[in-house]
Amino acid sequence: MSDYPSLLLENAVNELSRLPGIGKKTALRLALFMLRQEKSRTDSLANSILRMREGIQLCQRCFNISDHDVCSICANPRRDENTLCIVEDMRDVMAVERTAAFNGLYHVLGGVINPIEGIGPNDLTITQLINRLNQEVFQEIILALPATVEGDTTSYYLYRQIKPGKIKITSISKGVAIGDSLEYADEVTLGRSILNRTIFDL
Repeated sequence: MSDYPSLLLENAVNELSRLPGIGKKTALRLALFMLRQEKSRTDSLANSILRMREGIQLCQRCFNISDHDVCSICANPRRDENTLCIVEDMRDVMAVERTAAFNGLYHVLGGVINPIEGIGPNDLTITQLINRLNQEVFQEIILALPATVEGDTTSYYLYRQIKPGKIKITSISKGVAIGDSLEYADEVTLGRSILNRTIFDL
């Protein structure tokens, strides 16, 4: 016998509890909250989620999320096109942007190399990155990847693939704690790490 008085409510709770950090109790609280709201509010929430899922795409240039083929950062003529910051995912782009310490372009890998989870170079946008470096001219590449074993492995792999010569390769300074993701670093610490980046070397 179900613990819920309605199958529709139970289905909604089950779906909400699939979200990260949301357990069954929180999911039930959210579902009941939405039931108490005006129908127009829940319709607006549902429609905004559907529009987001259907409308958001990856930027064809940097692979950040975008409403259009090319994201607002890549399309901005005031960005410094000489500097490219390589990050793990779109949350890191938002984290770096909040610091206001960087005005260059980005490339989003879509993850980091992690053999234990079966994630290899071919599962990331590394091929697209190399193609981009062959087509565009950059004076500096910043490796802004997590200070983890997987992040370091990915940085070393990229370093070997890029084969530094005329391009300066740097990494953010270790103001970001070992094992931390960029999204959890405060803006001041992350901003200083970007500004005080160091030459990347094996």
